[in-house]
Amino acid sequence: MTFGPLRRSPLAGQAAERLRAQIAAGRWPVGTKLPGEIALGKELGIGRSTVREAVRDLAGAGLVESRQGSGVFVIATEPVEDLTTRLRRASAAEVYEVRNLIEVRAAMLAAERRTDEDLAALDAGLAVRAAALGDDAAYIDADIAFHGAIVAAAHNDVLTDLFSVFQVTMRPGLFDLLAVMDSRGMRVAVADPGADAHAAMVAAIRAGDAVEAGRVTEAELAVSMRILRGGAG
Repeated sequence: MTFGPLRRSPLAGQAAERLRAQIAAGRWPVGTKLPGEIALGKELGIGRSTVREAVRDLAGAGLVESRQGSGVFVIATEPVEDLTTRLRRASAAEVYEVRNLIEVRAAMLAAERRTDEDLAALDAGLAVRAAALGDDAAYIDADIAFHGAIVAAAHNDVLTDLFSVFQVTMRPGLFDLLAVMDSRGMRVAVADPGADAHAAMVAAIRAGDAVEAGRVTEAELAVSMRILRGGAG
Protein backbone atom coordinates (compact mmCIF):
# COMPACT_ATOMS: atom_id res chain seq x y z
CA MET A 1 0.00 0.00 0.00
CA THR A 2 1.37 3.43 -0.96
CA PHE A 3 0.21 6.91 -0.04
CA GLY A 4 1.05 9.02 -3.09
CA PRO A 5 3.06 12.20 -2.77
CA LEU A 6 1.81 15.18 -0.76
CA ARG A 7 1.78 18.52 -2.50
CA ARG A 8 -0.14 20.98 -0.34
CA SER A 9 0.96 22.76 2.83
CA PRO A 10 1.43 22.18 5.66
CA LEU A 11 3.11 18.96 4.66
CA ALA A 12 3.86 17.74 8.18
CA GLY A 13 0.22 18.03 9.20
CA GLN A 14 -0.94 16.17 6.11
CA ALA A 15 1.68 13.50 6.63
CA ALA A 16 0.57 13.04 10.23
CA GLU A 17 -3.04 12.65 9.10
CA ARG A 18 -2.08 10.07 6.47
CA LEU A 19 -0.04 8.10 9.00
CA ARG A 20 -2.79 8.37 11.57
CA ALA A 21 -5.33 6.99 9.09
CA GLN A 22 -3.08 4.04 8.27
CA ILE A 23 -2.52 3.28 11.95
CA ALA A 24 -6.28 3.39 12.57
CA ALA A 25 -6.83 1.09 9.57
CA GLY A 26 -4.48 -1.49 11.07
CA ARG A 27 -1.55 -1.22 8.69
CA TRP A 28 0.73 -1.02 11.73
CA PRO A 29 -0.89 -2.77 14.71
CA VAL A 30 -0.11 -1.76 18.27
CA GLY A 31 3.39 -2.92 19.17
CA THR A 32 4.78 -2.80 15.65
CA LYS A 33 7.55 -0.52 14.48
CA LEU A 34 7.00 2.21 11.92
CA PRO A 35 9.22 2.24 8.83
CA GLY A 36 12.26 4.48 9.09
CA GLU A 37 12.30 8.16 8.15
CA ILE A 38 13.81 7.53 4.72
CA ALA A 39 11.21 4.89 3.81
CA LEU A 40 8.29 7.00 5.06
CA GLY A 41 9.66 10.10 3.37
CA LYS A 42 9.96 8.30 0.04
CA GLU A 43 6.45 6.91 0.31
CA LEU A 44 4.95 10.25 1.26
CA GLY A 45 7.11 12.34 -1.04
CA ILE A 46 8.54 14.49 1.77
CA GLY A 47 11.88 15.07 3.46
CA ARG A 48 13.17 13.47 6.64
CA SER A 49 12.70 16.63 8.70
CA THR A 50 9.02 16.74 7.71
CA VAL A 51 8.66 13.06 8.60
CA ARG A 52 10.15 13.77 12.02
CA GLU A 53 7.68 16.60 12.57
CA ALA A 54 4.77 14.36 11.57
CA VAL A 55 5.93 11.64 13.93
CA ARG A 56 6.16 14.17 16.75
CA ASP A 57 2.54 15.05 16.01
CA LEU A 58 1.58 11.37 16.30
CA ALA A 59 3.53 11.05 19.54
CA GLY A 60 1.73 14.08 20.95
CA ALA A 61 -1.58 12.40 20.14
CA GLY A 62 -0.47 9.29 22.05
CA LEU A 63 -0.33 7.07 18.96
CA VAL A 64 3.39 6.32 18.77
CA GLU A 65 6.39 6.24 21.06
CA SER A 66 10.03 6.77 20.17
CA ARG A 67 12.35 4.25 21.85
CA GLN A 68 15.99 5.15 22.06
CA GLY A 69 18.04 3.05 19.69
CA SER A 70 15.06 0.98 18.55
CA GLY A 71 12.81 3.24 16.49
CA VAL A 72 9.24 4.46 16.64
CA PHE A 73 6.53 2.05 17.76
CA VAL A 74 2.74 2.19 17.58
CA ILE A 75 1.21 2.26 21.07
CA ALA A 76 -2.44 3.10 20.25
CA THR A 77 -4.76 3.18 17.26
CA GLU A 78 -6.89 6.13 18.40
CA PRO A 79 -5.58 9.53 19.54
CA VAL A 80 -5.79 10.40 23.22
CA GLU A 81 -8.03 13.43 23.72
CA ASP A 82 -7.06 16.00 26.28
CA LEU A 83 -9.61 16.73 28.99
CA THR A 84 -10.75 20.01 27.45
CA THR A 85 -11.53 18.33 24.13
CA ARG A 86 -13.39 15.50 25.86
CA LEU A 87 -15.42 17.94 27.95
CA ARG A 88 -16.61 19.77 24.85
CA ARG A 89 -18.35 16.54 23.79
CA ALA A 90 -19.80 15.79 27.21
CA SER A 91 -23.47 16.20 28.01
CA ALA A 92 -24.56 18.77 30.57
CA ALA A 93 -25.69 15.94 32.89
CA GLU A 94 -22.25 14.31 32.71
CA VAL A 95 -20.58 17.59 33.56
CA TYR A 96 -22.90 18.06 36.53
CA GLU A 97 -22.03 14.62 37.87
CA VAL A 98 -18.35 15.51 37.95
CA ARG A 99 -19.07 19.02 39.22
CA ASN A 100 -20.70 17.28 42.17
CA LEU A 101 -17.46 15.45 42.95
CA ILE A 102 -15.40 18.64 42.73
CA GLU A 103 -17.69 21.23 44.26
CA VAL A 104 -19.08 19.30 47.21
CA ARG A 105 -15.57 18.62 48.47
CA ALA A 106 -14.52 22.19 47.65
CA ALA A 107 -17.41 23.58 49.71
CA MET A 108 -16.43 21.40 52.67
CA LEU A 109 -12.83 22.53 52.47
CA ALA A 110 -13.94 26.15 52.06
CA ALA A 111 -15.88 25.90 55.34
CA GLU A 112 -12.67 24.81 57.05
CA ARG A 113 -10.25 27.19 55.35
CA ARG A 114 -12.13 30.33 54.29
CA THR A 115 -10.63 33.70 55.08
CA ASP A 116 -12.36 37.04 55.56
CA GLU A 117 -11.41 37.89 51.99
CA ASP A 118 -13.02 34.66 50.77
CA LEU A 119 -16.25 35.45 52.61
CA ALA A 120 -16.31 38.96 51.13
CA ALA A 121 -15.87 37.46 47.65
CA LEU A 122 -18.76 35.04 48.27
CA ASP A 123 -21.05 37.83 49.51
CA ALA A 124 -20.15 39.89 46.45
CA GLY A 125 -20.77 36.86 44.24
CA LEU A 126 -24.27 36.43 45.65
CA ALA A 127 -25.03 40.11 45.03
CA VAL A 128 -23.77 40.03 41.44
CA ARG A 129 -25.71 36.84 40.78
CA ALA A 130 -28.94 38.40 42.08
CA ALA A 131 -28.37 41.63 40.14
CA ALA A 132 -27.92 39.70 36.90
CA LEU A 133 -31.44 38.22 36.94
CA GLY A 134 -33.19 38.95 33.67
CA ASP A 135 -30.03 38.72 31.60
CA ASP A 136 -29.33 35.02 31.10
CA ALA A 137 -25.77 35.45 29.83
CA ALA A 138 -24.80 37.74 32.71
CA TYR A 139 -26.63 35.51 35.20
CA ILE A 140 -24.78 32.41 34.02
CA ASP A 141 -21.42 34.17 34.15
CA ALA A 142 -22.21 35.38 37.66
CA ASP A 143 -23.25 31.89 38.76
CA ILE A 144 -20.02 30.37 37.44
CA ALA A 145 -17.99 33.11 39.15
CA PHE A 146 -19.82 32.44 42.43
CA HIS A 147 -19.07 28.73 42.33
CA GLY A 148 -15.51 29.55 41.36
CA ALA A 149 -15.22 31.71 44.49
CA ILE A 150 -16.27 28.73 46.62
CA VAL A 151 -13.63 26.55 44.97
CA ALA A 152 -11.03 29.28 45.47
CA ALA A 153 -11.95 29.44 49.16
CA ALA A 154 -10.93 25.78 49.48
CA HIS A 155 -7.33 26.89 48.88
CA ASN A 156 -6.44 23.79 46.90
CA ASP A 157 -4.67 24.56 43.64
CA VAL A 158 -5.62 21.24 42.04
CA LEU A 159 -9.33 21.79 42.70
CA THR A 160 -9.02 25.31 41.32
CA ASP A 161 -7.34 24.01 38.16
CA LEU A 162 -9.99 21.30 37.69
CA PHE A 163 -12.78 23.83 38.08
CA SER A 164 -11.11 26.10 35.52
CA VAL A 165 -11.04 23.25 33.00
CA PHE A 166 -14.70 22.47 33.63
CA GLN A 167 -15.69 26.06 32.92
CA VAL A 168 -15.28 25.18 29.22
CA THR A 169 -18.59 23.30 29.33
CA MET A 170 -20.31 24.85 32.34
CA ARG A 171 -21.59 27.87 30.41
CA PRO A 172 -23.36 25.95 27.59
CA GLY A 173 -24.58 23.44 30.16
CA LEU A 174 -26.20 26.21 32.19
CA PHE A 175 -27.88 27.61 29.09
CA ASP A 176 -29.28 24.11 28.50
CA LEU A 177 -30.53 24.03 32.08
CA LEU A 178 -32.28 27.39 31.80
CA ALA A 179 -33.85 26.35 28.50
CA VAL A 180 -35.31 23.21 30.10
CA MET A 181 -36.59 25.23 33.06
CA ASP A 182 -38.21 27.77 30.72
CA SER A 183 -39.88 24.98 28.72
CA ARG A 184 -41.50 23.76 31.94
CA GLY A 185 -42.40 27.19 33.27
CA MET A 186 -40.09 26.72 36.24
CA ARG A 187 -38.79 30.30 36.19
CA VAL A 188 -42.18 32.02 36.19
CA ALA A 189 -43.25 31.67 39.80
CA VAL A 190 -39.80 32.11 41.32
CA ALA A 191 -37.33 34.44 39.61
CA ASP A 192 -34.30 32.63 41.00
CA PRO A 193 -35.13 29.16 42.34
CA GLY A 194 -31.55 28.61 43.45
CA ALA A 195 -31.15 31.82 45.46
CA ASP A 196 -31.92 30.27 48.85
CA ALA A 197 -29.61 27.31 48.24
CA HIS A 198 -26.73 29.55 47.19
CA ALA A 199 -27.23 31.76 50.22
CA ALA A 200 -27.24 28.63 52.40
CA MET A 201 -23.90 27.57 50.90
CA VAL A 202 -22.36 30.87 51.98
CA ALA A 203 -23.96 30.67 55.42
CA ALA A 204 -22.57 27.18 56.02
CA ILE A 205 -19.10 28.20 54.83
CA ARG A 206 -19.19 31.31 57.03
CA ALA A 207 -20.24 29.17 60.01
CA GLY A 208 -17.37 26.76 59.37
CA ASP A 209 -19.84 23.87 59.04
CA ALA A 210 -18.19 21.58 56.48
CA VAL A 211 -20.89 18.90 56.62
CA GLU A 212 -23.67 21.40 55.98
CA ALA A 213 -21.71 23.16 53.24
CA GLY A 214 -21.24 19.86 51.44
CA ARG A 215 -24.86 18.83 51.96
CA VAL A 216 -26.33 22.07 50.62
CA THR A 217 -24.01 22.10 47.62
CA GLU A 218 -24.77 18.48 46.76
CA ALA A 219 -28.52 19.07 47.09
CA GLU A 220 -28.41 22.11 44.78
CA LEU A 221 -26.41 20.30 42.10
CA ALA A 222 -28.73 17.29 42.41
CA VAL A 223 -31.73 19.49 41.59
CA SER A 224 -30.04 20.68 38.40
CA MET A 225 -29.13 17.12 37.42
CA ARG A 226 -32.73 15.96 37.88
CA ILE A 227 -34.01 18.78 35.69
CA LEU A 228 -31.48 18.01 32.94
CA ARG A 229 -32.45 14.34 33.03
CA GLY A 230 -36.13 15.12 32.67
CA GLY A 231 -37.25 14.76 36.28
CA ALA A 232 -38.85 17.24 38.59
CA GLY A 233 -36.77 19.96 40.18
